[in-house]
Amino acid sequence: MESIKPAPLQPKQTGAFTRFMRWFVFIAVVLLAFFLWWNFYYVFGEGVKSGELNYVVKKGNVFKTYEGKLIQSGFRAQTVGGVQSYEFEFSVADDSIANVLMNNSGNYFDLHYREYKGSIPWRGYSPFIVDKIITMKPVVR
Repeated sequence: MESIKPAPLQPKQTGAFTRFMRWFVFIAVVLLAFFLWWNFYYVFGEGVKSGELNYVVKKGNVFKTYEGKLIQSGFRAQTVGGVQSYEFEFSVADDSIANVLMNNSGNYFDLHYREYKGSIPWRGYSPFIVDKIITMKPVVR
């Protein structure tokens, strides 16, 4: 009796459609990753805003974030005949910076911020993220 030898395994031939789908999915994932980075993690701008700190609060349903408002000197009119103060609404990602701001509400601050194209829930509601306190002075009235 002669033993039966199994046939050697042949590499599976990949069809053109399968190769196309692999490249398509790879390119789609790379483009999606680039889009997310560009809109939510790329620093679009940065600068310094100065004014009297109105408030900083910790709020949120799922992600508790620090949100604040700085009142800048000067006035602007959003509508003809209307007067409104310059307000800078921002988020704070660092707990230590937020605590300093909360404990010194009403003082005059120079705040360094980074601006993103979009906001993400765990970083804050605003695309402006304060990352540094440059100076703090009491308001002279």
